[in-house]
Amino acid sequence: MSMFRKPQPLAVLVVRDATDVVAGLRGALETASDAERPGLERALALAEDSAGCSDAVLRGRWVRQRLAAAAHEGPADSVAAIKILRQAEPGLTLLQALTYAKEAAAAEA
Repeated sequence: MSMFRKPQPLAVLVVRDATDVVAGLRGALETASDAERPGLERALALAEDSAGCSDAVLRGRWVRQRLAAAAHEGPADSVAAIKILRQAEPGLTLLQALTYAKEAAAAEA
């Protein structure tokens, strides 16, 4: 292992198409029936919330989802949590898993 290794890119890709989704939902609201309107309004609120989140917050959500699926209830940045993340996503390096776990723990604080 070399000290001069290139840093690994982050393995969790944050998809940033929320603005397209928001625009589509707004368009659908314009022609929605009264029965469809409440569901579309809720979906629009959720999409707008996601559009305003940073990549770190979205990665933190991803971490918490993986930990919840494994029934982990401890801190997101614990050794057990890191192990769970690496088992859930075998392509994650130790450094990536640690970075994501720290982001999740910071978001919880």
